[in-house]
Amino acid sequence: MWSCRLSKIKNRQIKQSIANSKAVAEAPASYSYFFSTVGRWQNLVELCIAGNILAILLALAEAHSWQALSGTQVLLFMLYINWVLLCFTAIVERLQPRLEHWGLVSMLLLGFVILQSIIFFTSLILNIFVFFGQNFSFKGLDLTTALQGVVLHLSYGGLLGAFCFRYLYIREQWMRQQHSELNARIQAMQARIHPHFLFNSLNSAISLIVVDPDKAEQMLLDLSRLFRASFQELKLVKLQDEIELCQRYLAIEQIRLGNRLQVEWKFVHPELFSQAQIPLLTLQPLLENSIFHGVEKNLSTSIVSVLVEITQHQVNIVITNPYTQDKINLRQGHGIAIDNVKQRLMAYYGRAVIFRTFAGDGMYTTVVQYPYK
Repeated sequence: MWSCRLSKIKNRQIKQSIANSKAVAEAPASYSYFFSTVGRWQNLVELCIAGNILAILLALAEAHSWQALSGTQVLLFMLYINWVLLCFTAIVERLQPRLEHWGLVSMLLLGFVILQSIIFFTSLILNIFVFFGQNFSFKGLDLTTALQGVVLHLSYGGLLGAFCFRYLYIREQWMRQQHSELNARIQAMQARIHPHFLFNSLNSAISLIVVDPDKAEQMLLDLSRLFRASFQELKLVKLQDEIELCQRYLAIEQIRLGNRLQVEWKFVHPELFSQAQIPLLTLQPLLENSIFHGVEKNLSTSIVSVLVEITQHQVNIVITNPYTQDKINLRQGHGIAIDNVKQRLMAYYGRAVIFRTFAGDGMYTTVVQYPYK
């Protein structure tokens, strides 16, 4: 089965191809990076680490020396700060759909207000519970007792907010710069139309006009659709639409290469393809790479196998094609398409993307895995 084959491909100890690029890019930010990914573990861990460091500093400042530092006091500070951060994360995650069109400064101000509100009500409730625990009654509870230490805690909150939001602001600017550079690179690569493919396709269409005008017309329509997609901006499209675009591309190549090209498609849970998304022109360059370097170089029949599988909110794509070692090593521009595809995926899905290429036993295999919601 293809699922078993995918598992074997991932576990086989075969030589990794030099085409496996090492470029890394993070998720783009059309709005605030933090407020769009606050629920992710990486950001939550970063906030907790920063909060715990602040808890140690506050406990040390209160103790005035390392010798007088109490482990209980440090633990209480940590519990308090982590509680505030968890509440803050949960609230922002809940509000995230409404914050998509807010500016960064507006969201940081809102975040500061939310943080201070959490600190205020947490301190107020804790004071009330402590009073009840000491007296087993609310009799004698007044506003002064309920608000005891609230001003001090709010000042701690201001320090925590200034520290965390400053860090998040710097990270936000860095992320936007990374995304701008990535987008510029991808747009430049999208503008590179392979001359050999264009000229060969046009020559094939011209030769078909007299022999089979209907097929020539369909070939030109497919070619027009493919080139129209190549000029579009970087965006997510349905996996089903990307597969349809690839089938148009393969139809063009099938006419040009004839019996030398055979394509085997295997779809697992195709009913989910309309729900899953993929960056535009992600799968097509991989197929073009397989044909140009695995089929055109061979005079005999070559089989390109494509598995598209969705399992447990993950998209698995496996492409195999024949290859010859000396041709792989000598080809020009090796890894450009693969590096482009990897960066497209990582721009949207970050480190959750698994992208591997393998060369062994006369076969070249590309494995792509990324999550979808």
